[in-house]
Amino acid sequence: MGYRMYDTRRGTMNVIDAVLGALLTALVLAPAQAQAQQLEPRAYSPAPIGVNFLGLVTGYASGGVVMDPSLPIDNAHAIVYVAGPYYGRTFGVFGHLANATVAIPYGWATVHGDVQDVSRQVERSGLVDPQVRIAMNLVGLPALTAREFVQRKPRATLGASLTILAPLGQYYPSKLINLGTNRWAVKPELGFSQPLGPWLFEVYAGVWLFETNGNFYGGQIRKQNPLASYQAHIVYNVRPNFWAAADFTYYAGGSTEINGLPKNDRQENTRGGLTLSLPLPRDQSLKFTWSRGVSVRLGSNFQTIGVAWQYHWQ
Repeated sequence: MGYRMYDTRRGTMNVIDAVLGALLTALVLAPAQAQAQQLEPRAYSPAPIGVNFLGLVTGYASGGVVMDPSLPIDNAHAIVYVAGPYYGRTFGVFGHLANATVAIPYGWATVHGDVQDVSRQVERSGLVDPQVRIAMNLVGLPALTAREFVQRKPRATLGASLTILAPLGQYYPSKLINLGTNRWAVKPELGFSQPLGPWLFEVYAGVWLFETNGNFYGGQIRKQNPLASYQAHIVYNVRPNFWAAADFTYYAGGSTEINGLPKNDRQENTRGGLTLSLPLPRDQSLKFTWSRGVSVRLGSNFQTIGVAWQYHWQ
């Protein structure tokens, strides 16, 4: 993690912590429906009010991490699994469609790296910081009942959301490697969607804001600068719950400092992915996701695969 003094044992642990932290950030800082990546098409798509969503999401990520070049690190690699339930509901707020989603993920991680030709490996499992997302459409379709929604005419939509990560995940101040972050994080975001026949074109812009972790590895103070996030999606709708999307994201910023000492760890990454949603009987659906890094300056150069089952009712 970039300390003034650097011995083999502590340096290796700093490397592993940075690797795990980068991967868990990409996996856990997820938008709606708790997908195990930062690519989520149709996050602002309209729906009738009074709909409940219950699901289970699983995700897998594997890959290397591009580290601070000042650190003597080779072959940094991690494998991370995340699984957990989520629940959401749509409702009306002053005539506008809104929804709220809560997700409680559990994670398993194996991380290893070589420092001065010494290979180390560490494993962790436990609760990851839970997530709550609240969203509302500002412009576009108003809040509609199921009967009114069927008769709607698609139109452009501008929505806003706030995602909150609560510091309730597994965290031990005496250890560098944790599944929780011991800090609050929030992400305000705007999303624009434009339907065109069976096609849907979407762009999102948001920024992650992080609280200071005042008890990082034995009482140190760790701060992180804002991390900007941008997404674009091209969606083709076959029929309800049956659609496919090409997904793109770019995020930059997020540099950190420990005890006031800045680190050379600013992220600047581009990712691409694919999403496929398939309908199942009795108001169920399956969603498959895949993504990988396109270009990476610092951060995670990994591949993710996710599967989510969802059931909805009114």
